[in-house]
Amino acid sequence: QVQLVESGGGLVQPGGSLRLSCAASGSIFSISSMGWYRQAPGKQRELVARISSGGSTNYADSRFTISRDNAKNTVFLQMNSLRPEDTAVYYCHASIRIRSYSLDSEYWGQGTQVTVSS
Repeated sequence: QVQLVESGGGLVQPGGSLRLSCAASGSIFSISSMGWYRQAPGKQRELVARISSGGSTNYADSRFTISRDNAKNTVFLQMNSLRPEDTAVYYCHASIRIRSYSLDSEYWGQGTQVTVSS
């Protein structure tokens, strides 16, 4: 079983910064990619950023930076110049191959609330 645990969410003022982290644990053989998605009330879940094991990245916004510590199975999201519209639940996602299965599977964290408000 694989578990993704997020941390770093909270309340921040507009223009402020937050750094989210997500650590994967369990019977992991390899992780091909990790990323962050967010979902605001009444809206679809959307990609924020994603990074592959080789370091390739995808971003939805230039204010955000994703990084990864492969040795610790951890991904980070640095969010700067935050705006009220960034308010959402942020979910960690990972494509992981477990030791008992030869194909990648998709895993999600429980989510961490980010609220941008004055």
